[in-house]
Amino acid sequence: MSHFSLNKGVLHAETVSLPAIAEQFGTPAYVYSRSALEGALQEFLDVLNAHPAGADALVCYAVKANSNLAILNLFARMGAGFDIVSGGELQRVLAAGADPQKIVFSGVGKTAAEMKQALDAGIFCFNIESAPELERLNEIAGQCGKKAPVSLRVNPNVDPKTHPYISTGLKEAKFGVAYDDALALYRRAAALPNIAVAGIDCHIGSQLLDPAPFVEALDRVLVLIEQLTAEGIQIHHLDLGGGLGIKYKDDQVQPTVVSYLTPLLDKLAGRGLKVVLEPGRRLVGNAGLLLTRVEFLKPGEGKNFAIIDAAMNDLMRPALYEAWHDILPVVPRVGSTPAYDVVGPVCESGDFLGLARPLCLAPGICWL
Repeated sequence: MSHFSLNKGVLHAETVSLPAIAEQFGTPAYVYSRSALEGALQEFLDVLNAHPAGADALVCYAVKANSNLAILNLFARMGAGFDIVSGGELQRVLAAGADPQKIVFSGVGKTAAEMKQALDAGIFCFNIESAPELERLNEIAGQCGKKAPVSLRVNPNVDPKTHPYISTGLKEAKFGVAYDDALALYRRAAALPNIAVAGIDCHIGSQLLDPAPFVEALDRVLVLIEQLTAEGIQIHHLDLGGGLGIKYKDDQVQPTVVSYLTPLLDKLAGRGLKVVLEPGRRLVGNAGLLLTRVEFLKPGEGKNFAIIDAAMNDLMRPALYEAWHDILPVVPRVGSTPAYDVVGPVCESGDFLGLARPLCLAPGICWL
């Protein structure tokens, strides 16, 4: 979070005082650093451009990480594509200036209407996650008089070593096509009249701090590509998904983009495959904050509560799976630091942003 720092004892976003933002716009408010966003995307682009296997690569920002229109527009103007999972996200990225030929459509539950919407827009590729989805897309594409470009999202059964709620590459996950079933489904795709096999997709999970699982998954996918090639089914692009993690706590080590991408690109050198990536939180997770205000301090017998004006609907990750986000003072205070549960006004016991945090608080102070 180097773009958020203390200046004369007051936390700033780049050169702008956060208390000034709170006074002008009120709280809760999301505050983003443009330079942090640009730098995060540029880091991917620089590593890809420096490697022969990444020269024709496409970085598709995973819109589910943050669908703010200003962020989407910034990334679109930098040449990024987008990874979407719904018709609504498709509308958002197009409104933000996205090139349809840089959009990949993922997700396990695409409706017929969403498929038609994406076909009409002329997107780059559909990432297919089941046999019934493939059959539906073939039918809808036929009705539209089009051929739908597809990749199968292959589930390589690789343990990403992350939280079970954000692990997507194990065989028990709802996502993707089982590795052992992928070859047969590719044969079916190649035989369908309104389907054009374009690539192969793999995404194993999110918040990965060890690059090793990415390499393991790639090795399995490359074996499948060789089998497909031997059968005359040509794969033109390889979508390696996203999932590269970020640092949330001081004891975590954030992997660099170069340490993540270089082993993958080295294995792809000379194969003639277009590389597609779908980073999400790595581009936006440390580029913004939630500015909130303490409304009440409520001491209790078992614990103390700091009741704020932000809630689980503003930042759901702590309530969803007890994810950690730092809670820091906009203007640091000196005094005792009792442990507070930092909670919102929503009528749910799960409405919290942090538990048992040692904080020096007073009502009316802005926090993030």
